[in-house]
Amino acid sequence: MRAGLLAAGSLAVGVVSSTDGGRAADLDSFRAANSRHDRGRDRLFLGITELGSIWASIGASVVLVAAGRRKTAVRALAAACATWTLGQVFKKAFLRPRPYDALEDPRLLIDKPWGTSWPSSHPAVLFSFVTVASRDLGLGRAARVGLAALACSVGASRAYVGVHYPSDVAGGLLLGRAVGLAWPLGERGSCSAEKDVRR
Repeated sequence: MRAGLLAAGSLAVGVVSSTDGGRAADLDSFRAANSRHDRGRDRLFLGITELGSIWASIGASVVLVAAGRRKTAVRALAAACATWTLGQVFKKAFLRPRPYDALEDPRLLIDKPWGTSWPSSHPAVLFSFVTVASRDLGLGRAARVGLAALACSVGASRAYVGVHYPSDVAGGLLLGRAVGLAWPLGERGSCSAEKDVRR
């Protein structure tokens, strides 16, 4: 139920941001996010922005395998890959130009990525990965909140470095969370879910 609502919310963000009013609001919020910079924020966001790449998910899976969590690694990476694939389908459906293709003066801090803009794949991929992994590992609430905050920060970094609009990020976060919640439970995740129900 929650996954379906989040997925619907993601699509709603994409549709609304494609309207004239949505585009205008998105441009204003993009300029605000992209123009507020200093050396410290540049280093922070440049340092975390690629944590949402599929390659980062592969790296995290290798770490999980090395820690003896092979099943969790496979499941989380599968969710991340499914999210990435779904994101590519939506990108082709919405065909939204990147900010640096639509605007004359965006501040671009990284190389131009390929593909269109909506939704942002980086926060989507990371959020689905950490949702599945944290559930399978039975992580506590504080750890889950911290990982969700990391996914949101990676999303914010995509607008900050100039490659996505805020609505791209919002749509990606909702999509990634939806896929992560919809992903079938692993053995440990099933036990954790049962405990949550008993509480």
